[in-house]
Amino acid sequence: MDNLIFGIRPVLEAIEAGRQVDRVFFRKEAQGHLQVELRGICRQRGIDVQEVPPQKLDHLVRGNHQGVVARMASIAYLSPEEMLAGKPEDETPLVVVLDGVTDVRNFGAIARSAECAGAHGIIVPLKNGAPVNAEAIRSSAGALTRIPVCRTGSIRNTVKMLQSHGLQVIAATEKSSELLFDTDMTLPTAIIMGNEEKGISRETLKLCDRQVAIPMIGAVQSLNVSAAAAVMLFEAVRQRIGESVSE
Repeated sequence: MDNLIFGIRPVLEAIEAGRQVDRVFFRKEAQGHLQVELRGICRQRGIDVQEVPPQKLDHLVRGNHQGVVARMASIAYLSPEEMLAGKPEDETPLVVVLDGVTDVRNFGAIARSAECAGAHGIIVPLKNGAPVNAEAIRSSAGALTRIPVCRTGSIRNTVKMLQSHGLQVIAATEKSSELLFDTDMTLPTAIIMGNEEKGISRETLKLCDRQVAIPMIGAVQSLNVSAAAAVMLFEAVRQRIGESVSE
């Protein structure tokens, strides 16, 4: 894979040079001085760290990896604050927050829908989320190279930040009695989509301003997360286009 760097010094130098790193893989129980130093730098920079068996590292790269392999970011990430600051002043914020979406194809499809809907950014967790890799970019039809993507160490803190900036935070969940089509999406809005199996975490749900469901008529009572995200996003588009026409 051409987005991997291995060896302690090369990884350290890449981080110090300001290159964005998705994740650093360390050999389990490796305790050398430079490895300890590198772990500390990763923590300071908010870089995800994963402890793996040596066979995993050997599978990732060929060569003397010294117990360290870094996966470099395929795109340049922004902070949520930078994403909001870069939004055109005459546009109402529309943001997608992914709380544990792990499948890269779902991630890519959501990014494609978000970019097509004119969303201003996607926010993903630093851990327990799908990576921005070649497959995700392909699944997004290139949208992940166009739409701002933000990484955060805490989805819950990010929800609070979005609310402090005037966005209503809407959770998509089939368990709600409130329907999407009865929800005002013309307001500044962040849409939260949850994990493919577990949905949105209970702690995050408690923070949301509203919980809404997509109405279902058929026997199957749920949509794939990427399909559900598209419905949510384009309901916002429908409402906002209608509002602009009426003006």
